[in-house]
Amino acid sequence: MAKNTTTAKDVDAYLAAIADEQMRKAMETLRETIQSVAPDADEAISYKMPAFMYKGMLVYYCNFKKHYSLFLASHGSMDKFVDDIAPYKTSTGTLQFDPAKPLPKTLIKKLVKARVKENEAKAERRL
Repeated sequence: MAKNTTTAKDVDAYLAAIADEQMRKAMETLRETIQSVAPDADEAISYKMPAFMYKGMLVYYCNFKKHYSLFLASHGSMDKFVDDIAPYKTSTGTLQFDPAKPLPKTLIKKLVKARVKENEAKAERRL
């Protein structure tokens, strides 16, 4: 279960409620990096987690007691980056990170760009 169990109304409130400064900074950096790659994505709270939506669900992220996670909302995105994600703990569509050793921005950008392309392709197929 997430360490931040408050029902925040928006992402700013969610992040402000994170008491651990190192965790909060890691989460803020993650947010900023996602925004830099997907500037047209909308932010929301979904399933009590910060999320970005762009032509469908793009990514979620969440803090837990000893780690934070990036949920890609698609297992296929991770399959393309097996070597890049090998050093990290993973489960279906999810990467876990220690806030003391945050996920490299370059990897976040690769993963989010892949998700953007997936969602754009899905949107094209619906037309």
